[in-house]
Amino acid sequence: MKQDATRNAAYTVDCEDYIHVVAFNPFESGESGNLIAYGGSNYVVIGICTFQEEEADVEGIQYKTLRTFHHGVRVDGIAWSPETKLDTLPPVIKFCTSAADMKIRLFTSDLQDKNEYKVLEGHSDFINDLVFHPREGNEIASVSDDHTCRIWSLEGKQTAHFLLHSPGMSVCWHPEDAFKLMVAEKNGTIRFYDLMAQQAILSLQSEQTPLMSADWCLKNTFKVGAVAGNDWIIWDITRSSYPQETRPVHMDRAHLFRWSAISENLFATTGYPGKMTSQFQIHHLGHSQPILTGSVPVGSGLSWHRTLPLCAVGGDHKLLFWVTEI
Repeated sequence: MKQDATRNAAYTVDCEDYIHVVAFNPFESGESGNLIAYGGSNYVVIGICTFQEEEADVEGIQYKTLRTFHHGVRVDGIAWSPETKLDTLPPVIKFCTSAADMKIRLFTSDLQDKNEYKVLEGHSDFINDLVFHPREGNEIASVSDDHTCRIWSLEGKQTAHFLLHSPGMSVCWHPEDAFKLMVAEKNGTIRFYDLMAQQAILSLQSEQTPLMSADWCLKNTFKVGAVAGNDWIIWDITRSSYPQETRPVHMDRAHLFRWSAISENLFATTGYPGKMTSQFQIHHLGHSQPILTGSVPVGSGLSWHRTLPLCAVGGDHKLLFWVTEI
């Protein structure tokens, strides 16, 4: 694998606004293209994109907006439902957002006449992450600066509520075991909860703080990764509650951590969007240096493609896509 110098994005899509968050649909939707959602100051756009890496007759990227949803307030987070399907009649688009007004909105659309949303209220501070039940899509988990993790039914009823010791930064649902939830806190603790017993069963500890983002590796669920302070951190939960590997990567504080969906050794991190250009890096556990470094003016949001070693980052009036080799 060759060492890459700082690179510009492989592909870009122009947008009408500064993008706060971007999310590829991680689930099979029945179409060859890839659903992507991104959120700005008061709207969410659902689009579909195809890349030349997956379709020989596409040059670069082919992108089409399917629908724009008015949101009325800044979009802070987006999570896709596994119930989203494009190969049904009518098609189903289902996702939820967290917003600057501390509410969750659950959107359902058939891309024609039916476009509805429901508001889920209960958090008393900013919501930092949210995720759907990965198989049934019948529940949503969210974590907030209000020191809680909450589980919601799609009707908006809270079915579980965990008190945290510090702001909740990330929440992940186990891909196979639907009763296991991972919650990462700003104080550097990552806990795993058994939803049947409604209690914590295991915890990991980061030696750095503040922990800003954590992710559960879908290719190997014994692996957990996070960014805290300026470092990325990897745990193997079968070995120790303390990190297996830690490395300083972002001078300007690390902001987001995301595992690739296709390799247990590949992950991406971003630096904090601040006055300086934010850094985006792709790392491979077999390499001591990042295998790709990109620079994003005020970048925010980070999401991996479901089947390609390709990352999307939101920018100023742009979606940016980087491709690496495994």
